[in-house]
Amino acid sequence: MHGLVNKSIQCFVRDTYGPEVWGKVAVCANVEHEGFEPMLTYEDQVTHDLLHAAQTALHKPMDVLLEDLGTYLVSHENVERLRRLLRFGGASFTDFLHSLEDLPERAKLAVPELDLPAMELRSLGDGQFKLVCSAEQSGFAHVMVGLLRTLADDYGALALLEYAGGADGREEVDIHVLDSGFSSGRTFSLAGEVEA
Repeated sequence: MHGLVNKSIQCFVRDTYGPEVWGKVAVCANVEHEGFEPMLTYEDQVTHDLLHAAQTALHKPMDVLLEDLGTYLVSHENVERLRRLLRFGGASFTDFLHSLEDLPERAKLAVPELDLPAMELRSLGDGQFKLVCSAEQSGFAHVMVGLLRTLADDYGALALLEYAGGADGREEVDIHVLDSGFSSGRTFSLAGEVEA
């Protein structure tokens, strides 16, 4: 597993629950307290152990933990760059959804060794979509639920998202965009913040 994935889990635990909780997770997962080097590659078992240690320390079901991780990735101030990168996917939440299939290749432009699961968006009409995630490791769709729910709010869209299950390396997320202009959403400028 790419070190960026493990580092993201580490930062999520540390930034959300504090360094003491991260210390407990690190001990339980048998990893160094300093954590992970984002540009190295680690055995998949390390990530598996890390997630289960976090689940135990936080007393959360794995699906909730993964959704919270997805929320963190686009809402915490320490990962604002990722939010900005994702917002380049479209002017509206629906536009962004249509850009998801290109996300793994766009990620490779920034981090060539990072292999995100393949994603396929199926339009079902009337604002309804199904996102199909294909990955060897299960759980990515739960991360996407948290990420998409937060980005819907970010765009000002009213949307319902639900994990729809999965098998054989494929997981699905049901998406229903009820109102793409429900609220003003968070401010976003392609130019970013300009210092005076």
